[in-house]
Amino acid sequence: MSVRLTRFHELDIPMEGQEILDDLTTQLAQRTGFLYAMVNAFSNEQTFLGLHNPPPESGFPIVGRTMPRSHGWCPEVIARKRGLPLPEVAASPRFQSNPVVDAIGIQAYFGIPIVDAVSGKALLTVCIIDPETRTLADANRLQDLVRDTSFTAADILKIPLPPAP
Repeated sequence: MSVRLTRFHELDIPMEGQEILDDLTTQLAQRTGFLYAMVNAFSNEQTFLGLHNPPPESGFPIVGRTMPRSHGWCPEVIARKRGLPLPEVAASPRFQSNPVVDAIGIQAYFGIPIVDAVSGKALLTVCIIDPETRTLADANRLQDLVRDTSFTAADILKIPLPPAP
């Protein structure tokens, strides 16, 4: 069993949607004005423990609870153990081509890892995505809102965080 799966088991974190985290992502989407928000666990695949979608009648795609580990930008956040603000995805050649961009037309992404103090591994991410670009002037505010939500998610899931640098 991988270190991440072992830690999820030790922390009693099931790999399924949780209403309290769905509520948290809905609050994050409302505070940021983004259509989508997630608390994303990394195991054999990406599993959205918390998920906010736009209303079904909005005409925007509805995201399911799982996604391959290679899709989106959260795998990069997990690997680097640092946040990734992309207010304009197309402005970054490294990140502009992605199955998520192609499937649902995402143009803005902001993500933060939740790093477990015990294992040192990034276990989850909190992120927001939207089909509208954002300005650089608004990027810090958005990333701060995602970061604040990551602390709340870690508290809900009882994940011990490393001390602040």
